[in-house]
Amino acid sequence: MQKNSKLAIVIAGVVAIALVAFFVTRSGSDSATDTSKASGNLEIFTWWASGGEAAGLEGMTTEFTTQNPNLTFVNASVAGAAGVNAKGVLVSRMEAGNPPDTFQAHAGAELSSYVKAGQLEDLTALYKAEGWDKVFPADLIKTLTTDGKIYSVPVNIHRANVLWWNPAAAKKAGITKAPGSLDEMIADMEKFKKVGIDGIALAGMGDWAIAHLFDYVLLASMGADKFNGLWNGGTAWDGPEVSKAIDYLTKILSYGNSSKSLDWPDAGKLVTSGKAGFFIMGDWASSQWQSEGLVLGTDYTWAPGPGTDGIYQWLSDSFTLPVGAPNRAAGLAWLKVCGSLAGQDAFNPKKGSIAVRTDSDPTKYDSYLQAAMKSWKVDRLVGSTVHGVNYGNAGMAAYDAAVGRFYTGGAKDAKGFAKSLVAAYTANQNG
Repeated sequence: MQKNSKLAIVIAGVVAIALVAFFVTRSGSDSATDTSKASGNLEIFTWWASGGEAAGLEGMTTEFTTQNPNLTFVNASVAGAAGVNAKGVLVSRMEAGNPPDTFQAHAGAELSSYVKAGQLEDLTALYKAEGWDKVFPADLIKTLTTDGKIYSVPVNIHRANVLWWNPAAAKKAGITKAPGSLDEMIADMEKFKKVGIDGIALAGMGDWAIAHLFDYVLLASMGADKFNGLWNGGTAWDGPEVSKAIDYLTKILSYGNSSKSLDWPDAGKLVTSGKAGFFIMGDWASSQWQSEGLVLGTDYTWAPGPGTDGIYQWLSDSFTLPVGAPNRAAGLAWLKVCGSLAGQDAFNPKKGSIAVRTDSDPTKYDSYLQAAMKSWKVDRLVGSTVHGVNYGNAGMAAYDAAVGRFYTGGAKDAKGFAKSLVAAYTANQNG
């Protein structure tokens, strides 16, 4: 009986310890994502400071303050150059141990340096708690996952490979339909030139917009498989496919505006005012123009980038939870809104992007964005190099600079450009 009593005591003790461990673990898990007592300031770091970007942020901020009346929103945005300026400031703050409560970054490889440095919290538990693993596309979650962990919450999907033009300018040049290939686009740019209109609007400020154009040219000239091969080693950066793309870029640049220092909104105005024919830019251009009072389908229109119909070159803005965030609970509260249906549908129609969530309401979006939603579901998906899907920060910086030097140098040194592209790839591999 004594033996049995001792055994019973031991068993009871083990059970008690197990129960305590269970509840401690459960409590810890819950507390890790609990925002019920969040108060004070939320400092959010973005580069959304004007136009449709600011309008989208305001839409989601309104939803955030409605859900979190005890939190005060503090906008620490750094404007300009598609985030280039902001990224420099952010790196300095993170290295100094002065992170914001949350910051914007492109989903994908762009976050790799922060992950390697141990500067971001693992958000996998938050995904499960909020059910995002069931409403975010599985392929996108794979892109967001590093060694089985997720470090950001995507708030949108943008399309990079979009051709924009002014219908009135096209009519003046005798152009009745969108070009279907790079060769057709170049032929149409010649038509624009003959009636005194620049064939294409170019934004040289900060290098990235010209790099964005080249990224599209690479995709259009070699197709999705060989384009993806540039990142997995299947296509050589110093090979014939890239050489052909450089030739196309050289021709396209020759039809652009003379000023080499325009930011992308100013370059876009060349198109909407009828001074330039085409513009290769992401779909955030549409929200910018709508914020200026222009009407989609009347003042400007669009088509998939020539040669890329059926391909969706994507990028995504996402938010993180930095390690050591001053107000961690506030940062978590913001992330919950970012991933929510209400938050995404408040943000994206104004931002000019589509929701990540598969249960988003299409009726809240304009005709272009509804078309983008359909394309996102059926098109071949490839990532944007310039916007952080394929390259980390080191690779992106080198890539942008290489294209920028080629552009500002008059597009004359094709061999030197190719060598710089190889160096950018190497920088990314080593970064």
